Amino acid sequence: MSKSLPYSRKDVDYDNAKFRPRSFFKVITQSFLTSNRKRDCISCSTGKFLFLILIFGVTYLVLTHTPSPGRVVSRDQVFGIQNNETDNSSNSGAGRLKKFWRRAPRLPPQLPPDTKVSNNNHVPATLDDKSLWITRQQKVKEAFTHAWSGYKKYAMGYDELMPVSQHGTDGLGGLGATVVDALDTAMIMGIDEVVAEAGLWVEEHLSERISKKGQVNLFETTIRVLGGLLSAYHLSGGEQGTNVTHAGPKPSVYLETAKNLGDRLLSAFTSSPTPIPFSDVVLHDSSAHNAPGGLSSTSEVSTLQLEFNYLSAVSGDQKYGLEAMKVMEHIKTLPKVEGLVPIYISPDSGQFSGENIRLGSRGDSYYEYLLKVWLQSGTSRDSNSSYLYEMYKEAMTGVRHLLVKKTVPNGLVFVGELPSGSNGGFSPKMDHLVCFLSGTLALGATKGLTKKQAMENNMLNFEDLENLKLAEDLAKTCFEMYSVTSTGLAPEIAYFHTEEFSEQGHDGGNKSSEYINDIIIRPADRHNLLRPETVESFFVLYRITEDLKYREWGWQIFEAFEKYTKIDTGGYSSLDDVTIIPPPRRDKMETFFLGETLKYLYLLFGDSSHIPLDKFVFNTEAHPIPINLKK
Repeated sequence: MSKSLPYSRKDVDYDNAKFRPRSFFKVITQSFLTSNRKRDCISCSTGKFLFLILIFGVTYLVLTHTPSPGRVVSRDQVFGIQNNETDNSSNSGAGRLKKFWRRAPRLPPQLPPDTKVSNNNHVPATLDDKSLWITRQQKVKEAFTHAWSGYKKYAMGYDELMPVSQHGTDGLGGLGATVVDALDTAMIMGIDEVVAEAGLWVEEHLSERISKKGQVNLFETTIRVLGGLLSAYHLSGGEQGTNVTHAGPKPSVYLETAKNLGDRLLSAFTSSPTPIPFSDVVLHDSSAHNAPGGLSSTSEVSTLQLEFNYLSAVSGDQKYGLEAMKVMEHIKTLPKVEGLVPIYISPDSGQFSGENIRLGSRGDSYYEYLLKVWLQSGTSRDSNSSYLYEMYKEAMTGVRHLLVKKTVPNGLVFVGELPSGSNGGFSPKMDHLVCFLSGTLALGATKGLTKKQAMENNMLNFEDLENLKLAEDLAKTCFEMYSVTSTGLAPEIAYFHTEEFSEQGHDGGNKSSEYINDIIIRPADRHNLLRPETVESFFVLYRITEDLKYREWGWQIFEAFEKYTKIDTGGYSSLDDVTIIPPPRRDKMETFFLGETLKYLYLLFGDSSHIPLDKFVFNTEAHPIPINLKK
């Protein structure tokens, strides 16, 4: 483990005046006055006299020396100041003597050494206006209301809205996923009307559907429905939680529904011959089975623990958390590549399958939950979950060593893939999903505190600072994935131009972008699903760094969503191609647009005390779960 750096925040805010340049004369006199020779000369009046003669002699030579012929550029000329009058005295000794005694202008404050200034990241002072962000936050709230209105009108009770064709579809098992995913967002935004509508639907319909529906995916149902119910339970005042709303049913309705669902999902764990759960559950008979092909995604089996741990805490029944944590304890024993793991795992053998390593689909939230499950437990180094933090730190070291590269010509930092493992070739491919990593790295560095607070408390070691730097660099790249396209919206997947890899003719369409030649967007990857990962990281980074550029970047993305994905009759639509205008629509509003994307934007523009990062962890579907569980 890295040792803490031997400085605190006060060393960063040093008096930078000590780095200002000093004149040759000041150097000589300062050296004389602070040396032992001072005492020798002062003890002798002859010494004083000779020293004064020396000083005046040197001064006279400097002032009366005539400069050699040639063009002399004045200070005024350097700064573009015109002077039509000729100052004939400027060449005289008296003029120079006057200038000699003139007080030098005060220099502007100097930045600390090694500090880089980027004009691209300059944020106007007006962005610090609180009323501006209140207004922009209200715009996000209005967008949520518009999205919900379309869902309520055309698809209430279905999993998802198809806003262009104006009907609903069940692609997630038929549990009304949008209702539950959007519920805590409405609570956080204070939209009581939506809370009442969604809460009433949960109370009247969801338990019956859970008892009668067929096959669902363990992972998707846990993060969206179970996570949404548990967050709603806390935010509505359950277990003396954060009562942000008085609308909707009693908190116990959400908890009892969550327990009903959790009991049926447990069959995925108890039916498996190993600690790795099956991926699919049949709800009506509480049975479970493998996915076609027999393998589960590593991210899916390791992204259940926040939800099941919290269900155990609030229900008083430890069976949920115990089963879920067996997965992490088992993965701890498996071989890894510098902390990195393949994206498939077998419930039958309990072993990883294949060598494909990536932080995009099927790999992403494994790394996220290593950190967040540890944070959920209260971050005690003596806790039973401390091994998760050690696994997280090892994995992030592996990411920096094996997966982080820079583009040419402009040096954007990105996280690539190892399709054939560490002994195979490197792929400069990055899913938009990988943009979650910026927020996770920042959260792991400061544990939810601001960077300033963490430095004042001497909490940041060298590894933390490295991770925080990578977080900001990667967030910049994720923003440019938006800016480089014609619509200002990111593709689902991007490739990056490196020394070893390039493709012609696959740019994002925005020819004015500085990074048009760094980012490659293949035709099959140009769709946008209204994903949240980039604005999620902006939210976390703004909370931690307090840098307003993340708010401004988030606003630019929100404006692009409003311009190109909003459907007049209600809802927002995914897009087929972000590189052309107008972009063709895909006719699907994913549940996470209401559950994650708009929630993170709302919190990004709001007060940092609302759902604070040192009191809550957000599950991978943006449902806030409180830290420091009851044991």
